[in-house]
Formats: sequence, C-alpha cells, structure tokens
Amino acid sequence: MNKSIILHIIGWILVFEAVFMALPCIVAFIYGESSGFGFLITMGICLLLGVPLTFIKRKSHIFFAKEGFVSVALGWIVLSIMGALPFYITGEIPSYVDALFEVISGFTTTGSSILKDIEILSHCMLFWRSFTHWIGGMGILVFILALLPMAGGETMHFMRAESPGPSVGKLVPRIRITAMLLYVIYLGLTIIMILLLLLGGTPLFDSFIITFGTAGTGGFAIKNASMADYSDYIQNITTIFMLLFGVNFSIYYLILFKKIKSVLKSEELRWYLIIIGSAVAMIAFNIGGLTGFFAALHDSAFQVVSIITTTGYATVDFNLWPTFSKTILVILMFVGACAGSTGGGIKVSRIVILFKTIGKELSYLIHKRSIKVLKYDGKKIEHETLRSINVYFVCNLLILFGSLILISLDNFDFTSSFTAVVTTLNNVGPGLELVGPVSNFSEFSILSKFVLMFDMLIGRLEIFPILLLFAPGTWKK
Repeated sequence: MNKSIILHIIGWILVFEAVFMALPCIVAFIYGESSGFGFLITMGICLLLGVPLTFIKRKSHIFFAKEGFVSVALGWIVLSIMGALPFYITGEIPSYVDALFEVISGFTTTGSSILKDIEILSHCMLFWRSFTHWIGGMGILVFILALLPMAGGETMHFMRAESPGPSVGKLVPRIRITAMLLYVIYLGLTIIMILLLLLGGTPLFDSFIITFGTAGTGGFAIKNASMADYSDYIQNITTIFMLLFGVNFSIYYLILFKKIKSVLKSEELRWYLIIIGSAVAMIAFNIGGLTGFFAALHDSAFQVVSIITTTGYATVDFNLWPTFSKTILVILMFVGACAGSTGGGIKVSRIVILFKTIGKELSYLIHKRSIKVLKYDGKKIEHETLRSINVYFVCNLLILFGSLILISLDNFDFTSSFTAVVTTLNNVGPGLELVGPVSNFSEFSILSKFVLMFDMLIGRLEIFPILLLFAPGTWKK
C-alpha cells in the first residue's frame, strides 16, 4: 500500500475544499451575514491539515487500483467531515451528527435532509448546502485530475472509483484531458441552465441553487415546498436539465465532435428515454382524474425525471398519489440514471445487461448446445464486466437488507423504513410516508442516521471503494 500518495491526495482534497469555501464566504459578505466566520475557521483548519500533506515525499508516483479506491473512499469521508463544520460551528445545525448527515447527503447528491425548516438557514449556508451537490456531482477527484498533472495511466483508477456506472473509459488517450472535457461539459450545461432560469425571471440566488441541485442531481432546495412555489417555466426548464444531467456525459462528447451515429447506437440512452416515457404516461393516466390530464402530465413528467435521475426535487406531494404511481416511483429509485452521468441508482446500463443475461440463460436452457454472445452497443460484453455487475447486485441487496434491519430498530412503519434505505442507498432524496417529499429524516435515531450516511456514501461510490476500507488485505504491504 502506497500510503504516502494517499495522504498526498487527501491533502489536495482539503486544499480544494478550502478554496471551494471561499464562495459561501463571498455570499455571506454580500448578504451581510456573520455565519461566514464558520467557513473562514473551517478553511483555516483545511489548509492547516491539507498543505503539509501535499508536501509529503511520495515513495513512488505509481499507484494501483487499491490505492485509487482507498484514496477516493477516504477522500470523500474527509471531505464530508470538514464540510459539516461550518453548520456546526455557527450553530445553524446544532448537532454535529445532523450537520454531517446534511453534508454527506449534499456531497453524495442524495438530497435527504434532517432540516424541518430549510428557510431559516442563512444564504451562505444554503449556498454551501447546494454547492456540495455541484462538487459531488462530477466528483472531487475528477476535478483534481483535471487541474493537477499526475504521473502514469493508473490515474484511471480514480475515475473508476468515483464515476458512477459499470465501466469508465477514456474519451481521449490522456486521462487528464478526459477529466477536463468532463468538467467543461458539466460547467457548460450549468451555465446554460442558470441563464435560462434568469431569462424566466428567477432571482439570481435561486437560479444558482436550483442549478446546483439539478446539475449534481441532488435536489436540495431553499424552500420548504421544494419546487412547488416556482412557475411552470422554471419547473419545465428544471425537468429538461434533470433529464440532460442524467445522460452519460460521453454522449455530449460524441455530439460535440459530430459522431451522431455512435449516439444513435447507444442502447442505454434509448432505454433511458423509453423508461421515462413509459413511466410518465402510466402515472399521468393514473393521477389524471385527480388533477386533470395536462396538469397530471406536467407533474408526472417532473417527478419521473426527478426520481429516475435521483435528483429528488418535488412539485407535488407524491406521497398522496395512488399506490400504482408510488410503486412506479419506487422502482425508478432502483433503476437510476445512465452510467457516466451525475445521477445515482443501479444505472440503466446495468439493468439492460442484467436482462440480456437472463435472456441468454433462458436461451441456454432451451438450446443446451447454443453459444450466444452477449453484446452491448454492438460490442461483446466481457466476462469481467458481467462478473462485476452480478457481484454489484448481490452486494447492493445485502447492504439494503442489512440496513433495513438496523433501521427497523426505530420501530417506524415498513414503508418509511424501506424507502428511507432505498432512497439513501440510491442517492435519490425523498422516500414515502415519514420520509416523503414534504417530510425529513430528523426523527431517526443517531444509529439510523449513521447507517443512512453509510448508505449514501456507499451508493455514491458504487459500493466497492468503501468496502475496501474494511478488507484486511487492503492495508497489507
């Protein structure tokens, strides 16, 4: 284990977090808020701890998958521990456990909250709370890779550990250029959305907050009613961009370089749109009698896209919808967005490959001597990919059941407990009943909050980087 390079990376994470906190300090200055001192103190702590670590002499500049995964897992934990301090120092969230829950929910782009009244927070705290979505959406390590030159092609291990999906590839031969391209696309879409919201009369501060939550597919709002109080125009723009940020970012690379044929061949994009379209239609017809068809179509489109992309914004209390519609939303929580997007969940690509595997097995049972090669986007699916997907599904279920058992100690109703685990593990945000879109997670015990924080982290980092921290072999030389 090359511990020196892990400490070096964590040092840079702390330095960048200090730099990021300069933005809420500016917001505090603009609004004349004293809460900005919480960020100044935290920035000092981050720099005090981080700068010396960046100067640690590395035994070797070469690192392997183990170091990459451990660096990402520890980096996200450190990022969250320090990110919670401003809330706690200023007393805006008096409990450090609650502050940690809120920040982990932010960085992992989950959007689940312990706050009963969001609107009492200062502007700088609301800004930081939502800005964590934007930071976590593409990933802090991807950001560092885009700015800092690092030796060797093994830096791909950072990308694989932090980028959601069954596999991560290079857009261009050099990994640093790939990271830069990803962030250019990410920043470009962010700026376009802010401008469109401003054109619709959205206040500047609100435009930034809504966009941060949409871009990172996190869903923290600055109003207790989430997105319900905004105009149809703002809701429609948000729907469109939630859908766009749920698409694999390599699709935008292909579009930019006019490789439209490759875009049209994307099975994941095709199924992503089919699932959304089907779910919107079914829910619209199911709730149409309650609100009228066109209002139902508007609400169902927003909520379906919000849930499948794991953004978690809400325009209505879908907890009041018929069971059929709520069941569809819970299924979409599992499905999630596309691989290589900022969305969470299992990912559409994994679901597609799983069904292909089932089809192959059924074909084998009928024709024992047949040899069927599984293909995805016209390419053969390697055995290693199938194995990793199967293991991922098993681990996901084991973590879900284990978490549910621990959460049930709080003795809440099954729907609340089940959807609380599902929504945090898949980084969605709201669940049903006690954790519905107009509720929060404040009533859970400290044990349950730590379980849900673990679920948020392990869900965002696709399970294995966090699990590696607990494997004895990880720390052996």
